[in-house]
Amino acid sequence: MPSPIPTAVNTPTRFVELKGRRLAYRDLGQGVPIILCLRFRGILDSWDPAFLDALAAHHRVITFDYSGLGQSTGTPSYVRTKMAQDAVDLADALGLERFVIGGWSLGGIAAQVVARLHPQRVIKALLIGTTPPGRVRVPAKPIFFERALKPVNDLDDETVLFFHPESEKSRAAAVASHHRIAARTTDTSPAIPIDTVLRLLAETKGDDVFVDDNGYRDFLETTDIPMLVISGDQEIVFPVENWFDLTPRTKSVHLMVFPQMGHGPQHEAPQVCADLIASFIRNF
Repeated sequence: MPSPIPTAVNTPTRFVELKGRRLAYRDLGQGVPIILCLRFRGILDSWDPAFLDALAAHHRVITFDYSGLGQSTGTPSYVRTKMAQDAVDLADALGLERFVIGGWSLGGIAAQVVARLHPQRVIKALLIGTTPPGRVRVPAKPIFFERALKPVNDLDDETVLFFHPESEKSRAAAVASHHRIAARTTDTSPAIPIDTVLRLLAETKGDDVFVDDNGYRDFLETTDIPMLVISGDQEIVFPVENWFDLTPRTKSVHLMVFPQMGHGPQHEAPQVCADLIASFIRNF
């Protein structure tokens, strides 16, 4: 019997040993390599398989667990430079001199750090549901913290955090995405315990937003690296209005806003987002 076609649900978790730690990753598809950085509390199994499969139709898609989280070993950290270093170290281990760097939410911050510190290696950047660096005009909504810091998030929490609960269409998309993610039942990454989450937040106290301490905002305004920002207009974590304040002053930042969507547009419209990314990589 032939082996099943690799998909995000069945592709195996692989490991690389480097710098005294083991990074867990998954590698799907062929083509231009895309390294995707995870959101807050995210693990390998936090990505919607439909989005990864659609993206892998034309690209090599690499996802991973940050050091010390999920199936990776080492010292965990939500310090943005350390998360960014995980992505760069993984690229080194896989022999990738140049790559597209992407990230969702907190991972979008890590992706911007990678681009800022290693611009010669970044082909393009994909920033989903994330924030620009520096002082922003519109803060996160309080309900985000109420839901995101619960010990365990259920479907209702996911709907509030990543979708737009006031929209019937978005609520239905939340259910569909939830079931797609749950379809992977073996070789999964363990959830991050809430005590670990709170400890990591405490360690980054005073640095829990994208503080512009290394010219990150100037870099976004002057870089020639094509960058695609994807956001929902009902984003509760990193309101899209903050990108409106920045993008007119940039040369290569492209902003796509989806109506009536929240913090996870790539989970609500996985094929559309993958098609948009593919077109962006091909044409810009």
